[in-house]
Amino acid sequence: EAVVSTQSTGAKSDPDRAKIVAFESVYSMTGTMSPIEEMCDIAHSYNALTFVDEVHAVGLYGDTGAGLAEERECGSKIDIVTGTLGKAYGLIGGYIASSDSLVDVVRSYGSGLIFTTSIPPSTAAGAVASIDVLASGEGRSLRQKHRESYSMLRDKLVTGGFPVMQCPSHIVPVLVGDPLKARLAMEHLFDRHRIYVQAINYPTVPRGSELLRFVATPYHTPQMMDYLVDALDDVWTGLDLPRNTV
Repeated sequence: EAVVSTQSTGAKSDPDRAKIVAFESVYSMTGTMSPIEEMCDIAHSYNALTFVDEVHAVGLYGDTGAGLAEERECGSKIDIVTGTLGKAYGLIGGYIASSDSLVDVVRSYGSGLIFTTSIPPSTAAGAVASIDVLASGEGRSLRQKHRESYSMLRDKLVTGGFPVMQCPSHIVPVLVGDPLKARLAMEHLFDRHRIYVQAINYPTVPRGSELLRFVATPYHTPQMMDYLVDALDDVWTGLDLPRNTV
């Protein structure tokens, strides 16, 4: 759908007008992955810059953890990439990477940057250390363990009869389909089982697509996952939620 939309919009645009095609490499809610190379090729064919948000991919994909574009070997087609120092890197802050001239424009005219306090040197040093770890052999080992963990979690939830939305990434969304019940499921999981998971409601997702979103880490054990499945079974039964409808 994104490819068709980009193609259609590009065909209607003025070829001489400045434009940017912006998209996520990994969609944060449903875990779908973007056809990065195809999107970039279409954007460039209409004289548009490409802006790829790798926030949910940096540290987790690619040989050095640079993101999904690195894993698919198409990073050279991206004009601007943004990422985070949170999530996989475990800190706070973010970045953009682009040409010298474009970064200078952002530094000079981006009010969000100009009026924001810089991150402390200790945080910057921690970010460098995190990037170094995830770019190393240790990082590659962690990424392999991570893949095994989220694949195992997805399999356990599917086996348990939960409506897991199938996607190729590390994000494991479970459909609820009701805003009130999604909120109650979140509250019951925490109050009864001490498990915190965020309910995702409109406008983050369309109405009727409310969900709970899970992400396993390399350090979540099979026993922890079994506890989660049992807790979800209790909550799903209590709220009379549908199973295996996705």
